[in-house]
Amino acid sequence: MSFIVYPALDIREGRVVRLRQGDYAQETRYGDDPLPRAQAFAGQGAQWMHLVDLDAARAGGYTLAPLLAQIRQQAGLHVQTGGGVRGRADVERILQAGASRVVVGSLAVREPEAVIGWLAEFGPERITIALDARQDDDGQWQLPIHGWTENAGVTLDVLAQRYAAAGMRHLLCTDIARDGMLAGPNLGLYRHLAGLLPGVAIQASGGIRDVADVAASRAAGCSGAVLGKALLEQRMDLAEALAC
Repeated sequence: MSFIVYPALDIREGRVVRLRQGDYAQETRYGDDPLPRAQAFAGQGAQWMHLVDLDAARAGGYTLAPLLAQIRQQAGLHVQTGGGVRGRADVERILQAGASRVVVGSLAVREPEAVIGWLAEFGPERITIALDARQDDDGQWQLPIHGWTENAGVTLDVLAQRYAAAGMRHLLCTDIARDGMLAGPNLGLYRHLAGLLPGVAIQASGGIRDVADVAASRAAGCSGAVLGKALLEQRMDLAEALAC
């Protein structure tokens, strides 16, 4: 299984930002230049990127279609993107805007029957299931919802296996405790998922600090890694990460 590095941009009100553990009150701004940044990703050899609409994630209604079209036309990147997917029409609209894959997050936890239907309708190569997890005191990986404030009542293992049985091809899994913290990826979690879900391409997300973390994620069984804060803060070289 090939390994894909996804340089990531999170967009809020037209600016490139990062949130600390998903908290909109803990935002760091990096500029209002998402298109030049995407072009720079391509210039360093990236073929894919990860694009998040933080405004839509909060309020619904994907707002990045114009930027997505520009990235496709002017950077030539394949784009995995999401934020604010509330229904089938959103998936269709984002794909029509030029996305290679649509990321479905909170709805994948709240309405799995609908999302399983989209895997069948649009094809498993066009959907990335994103499950944000937090380990509880008993060692179980829970799936917090509503801004990560309460648990969904189903564990990561159970839901991920349900999606795998329905044909899921791409799973992006974030350890909430490490998101935006530059604390290193949770390699134990990814080794566990790789063993649990043979044939599923698992993307590491959260905590990646440097090229060594990218290589370690691949060694743990991941098929991809999403690079956010470490790239924005120039703690790693994208070209080196792509060579992992």
